[in-house]
Amino acid sequence: MSRPRLLDLFCGAGGAAMGYHRAGFDVVGVDINPQPHYPFEFIQMDVFQFVPWFTYGFDAIHASPPCQGYSPHVSSRSSEYAGTAGKDEPRLIGPLRELLQATGLPYVIENVVGAKDELHCPALLCGTMFGLPISRHRLFETHPRISGFAVPHHPACSGVAKRYAEERGWDPRDMTVTGKGRRAGTKERWAEIMGWPDYQGTQHGLREAIPPAYTEWIGQRLAEALA
Repeated sequence: MSRPRLLDLFCGAGGAAMGYHRAGFDVVGVDINPQPHYPFEFIQMDVFQFVPWFTYGFDAIHASPPCQGYSPHVSSRSSEYAGTAGKDEPRLIGPLRELLQATGLPYVIENVVGAKDELHCPALLCGTMFGLPISRHRLFETHPRISGFAVPHHPACSGVAKRYAEERGWDPRDMTVTGKGRRAGTKERWAEIMGWPDYQGTQHGLREAIPPAYTEWIGQRLAEALA
C-alpha cells in the first residue's frame, strides 16, 4: 500500500516534515529560501506561486507561515537591520488559508500562540505532552476538523526545562532553543531537547523548527481520516 503524500509549505529545516514522515507520510517541502539540510524532497519556490499549480497528487498540506509577526517574544522591529526575522515579517495566515481552501485538500496551519486570533479553533500542543523537556507551545488549525482531535493531557510545564538542565549540569539558559544571545546551547543539546536526535542540519534550523512529535501525533490522526 502506498504512503499518502503531504506537501510541507514554509518547510524550513523540516521539523514538521519529520513528524509526518514518522506518521507514515511521504513529504515534499517548499520554501522560498534554500534548505540544504531538509531531510526529504525539497523545492525552492514562493509558496503563493507554487500552490495554485502544483498540488496535484498530494493528499494533504501542512503550512508553517512566518511566526515573527505574531510573536510577542520577537524583539527586533525590522528584519533588514537585525540580521534575523523581525516583527515586520508579513502576517500570512489569512491569505494562506484562502489559498489552501481553494485546493480542496485537507490542511494544517501551524503557528505561535500569539497567532491565536488569526487561527480557526486551533489546538495547542506542548512538548511536555510528549515527554519532552521543553514547552514550546504551538497552535494547529486543521481543516476539515480532524475527527477525535482531542489533545493529549497537558502536564504542568513551568520549570520543566530548568529541572532537566539542572539534572544534567547544563545552564538552564541553554534550554530555550531560540534567540541569538550568548547562551545559545549547542546543536546536540537542542536536538535532544526537541526529540530529534538524528538531526543533521544547523543550529539555526532547530531555532526555527517545531518538535517532530507534534506533527507525528497530528499526522497519525490525519492518516486515519484520509483512510
